[in-house]
Amino acid sequence: MTCGKSSGVVDGGGGGGGAGVTSELVASLLARIEELEKSQARLQRERDEYRKLYMLAREEIEQLKRGLIGQKAPRAPQDDSQLALFLLELELGSASDGGDGPPRQRVPEHERRKPVRKPLPENLPRVTIEVLPPEVEHEGLDAFERIGAETREVIERRPAAAVVVEVIKPKFVRKSERQALTTNVLVAETPELPIPRGLAGPGFLADTIVKRWQDHLPLHRMEGIFRREGLDLNRSTLCTWHLELAELVRPLIEAMHADALCHPYVCTDATGVLVRDREQCRHGHFWVLVAPPDHVLFLFSEKHDAAAVVDRLLPGYRGIVVADAHVVYDHIYGPGKASEAGCWSHLRKYFLDALRIDPVLVREPFEYIQALFAIERRLIKRAPPPERGKLRQEKSAPVVEAFFTWCDQHQDHALDESPLHVAIRYATNQREALKRFVGDAQLPMHNNDSERELRREAVGRKNWIFVGSADGAQANTRFVSLLASCAMRKIEPWAYLRDLFCLLPSWPVNRVLELAPANWTTTLSDPAVQQRLAANIFRRATLVPQHQVAA
Repeated sequence: MTCGKSSGVVDGGGGGGGAGVTSELVASLLARIEELEKSQARLQRERDEYRKLYMLAREEIEQLKRGLIGQKAPRAPQDDSQLALFLLELELGSASDGGDGPPRQRVPEHERRKPVRKPLPENLPRVTIEVLPPEVEHEGLDAFERIGAETREVIERRPAAAVVVEVIKPKFVRKSERQALTTNVLVAETPELPIPRGLAGPGFLADTIVKRWQDHLPLHRMEGIFRREGLDLNRSTLCTWHLELAELVRPLIEAMHADALCHPYVCTDATGVLVRDREQCRHGHFWVLVAPPDHVLFLFSEKHDAAAVVDRLLPGYRGIVVADAHVVYDHIYGPGKASEAGCWSHLRKYFLDALRIDPVLVREPFEYIQALFAIERRLIKRAPPPERGKLRQEKSAPVVEAFFTWCDQHQDHALDESPLHVAIRYATNQREALKRFVGDAQLPMHNNDSERELRREAVGRKNWIFVGSADGAQANTRFVSLLASCAMRKIEPWAYLRDLFCLLPSWPVNRVLELAPANWTTTLSDPAVQQRLAANIFRRATLVPQHQVAA
């Protein structure tokens, strides 16, 4: 009976009930087979992903065993043939030529040229030396006729030297009052110094600041340099000077900060720093705020407190903040608040990590990112500002859309927490922030400006290792802000700080922003400012030899 019943099911006989059971069973088995095939394909894909991760981990372990430490900066692969073809289509295609005529011919950007020695600056002191032939020296000039000369310039170096400015203030009395009981003694006012009753003048103080925070010399090295020059100056004295000068420039830094918050967009980032303590160094942070093209400002925080520090850095800001996707900035974004712009350099780093594991799959999105940077470098930067927005809409917008289309198609197939999954998750979470640069011609597509400015602190950190105290870190941020702003405006830092220390002690507080590097060229052109600088005897001592300085 069992055999007959089974045969009925297979053969479809025995009534309609058996046929229904048969079709349901077949459909269930087919669905089960399809599910198993999908599961098998998913497991095979995950197996391949794990194998790639395993091989990458093995390679890194072998490098560590051999002591090979690679460069930290991420580098794109060298094979850019597809990217070159893509960019060639962008630059030379019908869209660029308006659809008419043959494509333009490309001219090599770099041509090999014969090196030419640059002339030495005219403002350097010159020593003229005539070298005579031995025959002329032996027989005398009277036996020869001079028909010309060959001239050659050689740069030499004199040792740096400090200059002691001896200020003599003669005392006078009127001859008519000489015999009087009360004599009115006349004596000149003590010349103004950046540090009242201080030992150092504005030029020397500016030199110590440039050495410490532009050239990254720790105080103990500066102490040794001055000792070699014959000046016994303790590092504690230098530190005290800098703390007092930091308080002098505080109103200027605050005015620059307030002005930076009026800019339509700013760039920001942070890096860690050690702060010396009695038993163990504490961890603090340096923050940077870049307001192109005027200001670069640094801020120190003893703790990485999200709300408090960012609110100090960007109090009430309503513009666009170019930053990475760190959660410390999330509370400042929203309606009536600041807007977020993403960084494609951070995104590229994530996809570069994924590219090392799966170069075939990740090649396409990575080339989209590379193409965006190439468009900015080759087309956008060369165009006048009114045309940049149009070029971004024509060239960059399609590439951005193609990139996010690829991410949407592959986000469900990436292995959880794999480099590709992390890269796609970063891109999709930051979708709107990353797209913002396309619709705003003034925005950069990356946060590299603030990253580059933070290198000042990172390079200095390798030299001085830690900051001595929170007050020392505050002094650091104020002077690094001035030095970085000078570099942005292409201003020589030592001359700027020297003149700033000549003017700042008696400068009106309500006009202090005029002394910022962003306004320095305009301020120096003021005849009243030139007169004040020319009257400063300590400044004159840095311009001419000591014996020519008039009282």
